[in-house]
Amino acid sequence: MRRTALVLCLGLSLALGEDYEVDCGTLRMGQYLCPDPAIDHIDPQTQQPRNCTPENKALVHCRAAPGILCRETNSSIFMRDIPCEWTNGYSFETALLLSVFLGMFGADRFYLGYPALGLLKLSTLGFLFLGQLVDVLLIATQAVGPADGSAYVMPYFGPKVISIRVDNSTFKLPQEDWP
Repeated sequence: MRRTALVLCLGLSLALGEDYEVDCGTLRMGQYLCPDPAIDHIDPQTQQPRNCTPENKALVHCRAAPGILCRETNSSIFMRDIPCEWTNGYSFETALLLSVFLGMFGADRFYLGYPALGLLKLSTLGFLFLGQLVDVLLIATQAVGPADGSAYVMPYFGPKVISIRVDNSTFKLPQEDWP
């Protein structure tokens, strides 16, 4: 009921040409544009929003729809957290190339921050090349990443794997052919 009244008041104020003052943290999708396209938010080195934190959040400027003023800033521009992938400079291409060509010496594991596994691969010649093959597959499928928990640096339209995990809150839709 309260949200319906807010939407009606907002529509009425826009029709009358007045600015409607609201807390911009409560705006619904479609009432704001985030991030603001007038500001370049993307870091060309990491292909992620600038100032991405290890919590995978980036604070960016957003713009409210015309006719909406934010109480916090007294303008139509406000700040909001958006999701991002924190990177620490480890390149996916470099890790994969090291794994393919120097994986038997553990160079890929040293690069990704796993010195114990790198030393073990170095002393056993990549577990007699079997460990090298396994590591190529693990890095190519992005099952193994940097040891510090960051994401790989890769091009925006690069080979990014997005894993969909199943947990206790996942609902499986029953199919017709299930008994």
